[in-house]
Parts: sequence; structure tokens; C-alpha cells
Amino acid sequence: MIDTKTAPYAALLLRLTLGVLFLAHASLKIFVFTPEGTAQFFGSIGLPPALAYVTIAWEVLGAVAMILGVWPRLVALAMVPVLLGALFTVHLANGFFFSNPNGGWEYLAFWIAAQVALALTGDGALALKPGLPFGKTPRVATQGA
Repeated sequence: MIDTKTAPYAALLLRLTLGVLFLAHASLKIFVFTPEGTAQFFGSIGLPPALAYVTIAWEVLGAVAMILGVWPRLVALAMVPVLLGALFTVHLANGFFFSNPNGGWEYLAFWIAAQVALALTGDGALALKPGLPFGKTPRVATQGA
């Protein structure tokens, strides 16, 4: 049974944590590797270098939207392709454990599961733009007797 009094705060905690993680991840690309260095890395693994700039922007915008609570369920799902891209192009060949050389895919798999969990759980408390864009509202499951 889900505690309906505390569940919105659990979703808020998850939403804020995921948003901050994406902001930190993008900041690494911006301030440590630099956008140019990230583009070179993307090129070295066979991806278009310009995709690095799209990825950085996607991560920053998605992070801010999640932190503020702007359509967080939709944004959580929209962030999954970025994680899948990293999983399949960089980490999958390195084995499961993230402590493996060049990092395995365990962290990314967990991060993807957390994104999907947020999308399924709901927007959480204090969301600025809850629900879905275009006036759509998610269906709410009801318990049968």
C-alpha cells in the first residue's frame, strides 16, 4: 500500500536527486572535459561531434525542468535516451560494474530505472508544472474492492 500523505514527498526527493545528478553530469562535460573535448570524445567513438552539444543542452534543460518540476514525468522519460546512448556507446562493453575500467553499465541501468520510476510515480510535491503538456492529465489508477 502506498502512503498517499508521504508519496508526493518521496517523488519530490527522487525528482530533485535526478535533476541534480543530471546537472552535475552536464557540468562535468562543460567545466572539466569542456564542450569541445566532449565533442572530440563523441567523434572518437563514432558519434557525430555535434551530438555532444545537443547532449549537454538536453542534460542541462532536463535537469532544470526536473528540479523545478516542469512536466517532470515527461522529462524523466525524455532523459532516458541520453542514458541509453551512454550505456550502449560507452559503458556496455566494459562489463556490469561501474568500478570496472572505463565504467560498466550498472550505474546507468539504475539511473534509467529511477527515471522510469519517477515517470510512473508522479510529479511529486511542489512541482511548478505538474501533469503533462498540452492540457493532458495522466490517468490515476483506482483500487478495486
